[in-house]
Amino acid sequence: MATHTAERAVGDKPSAPEWYATDHELLPPVLRPYKENCKYLLSAEVSAKAGLGTARCEFAIPESCYIDDTGHLNAVEVNICYNQMMYYLVAKSVQEGLMPGFASWTMDDYWRHQLPDILIARFGSNFRRPINPRSFSGEMTFLSLTRRTPGGGDPMLLAETSYRYWDADGGRCDGEATLAFVGVA
Repeated sequence: MATHTAERAVGDKPSAPEWYATDHELLPPVLRPYKENCKYLLSAEVSAKAGLGTARCEFAIPESCYIDDTGHLNAVEVNICYNQMMYYLVAKSVQEGLMPGFASWTMDDYWRHQLPDILIARFGSNFRRPINPRSFSGEMTFLSLTRRTPGGGDPMLLAETSYRYWDADGGRCDGEATLAFVGVA
């Protein structure tokens, strides 16, 4: 379900982009590939501006899925949370027609491509202050989404993204990632 901004009168400045509240019917199937103890994404609001999407999310990691408690969000969990944000953002964008790069996709296309065809080509993180993994927020944004045909091969979509995480105690982490959507011609 969408949250709606107020209509504007002719001549008014454009309002902020529309934000779609967490879709509680979409979130569980987006997270279906994850083991139960690895479903960290609790909620996600999604918006698009100039054809590029943003997700604002809430996370909780009650217990790490692979290591004893470090007391802080670590690099592996940053990556897992990024994946969950990204998968939800792309799914909601397909469902609502928010990003023109996915305009030809149906939800069936999304489900077919989710695991085998969405690749992280590059992932970088900057840890500024430790983040409490029990309760924290995150945001990711598509900075660009372009169709490429590298070396005359099969077409793909290439996305540059940025992300950040923070908690109530001033913890913070940020980074950039490049995504390749292959096999999507």
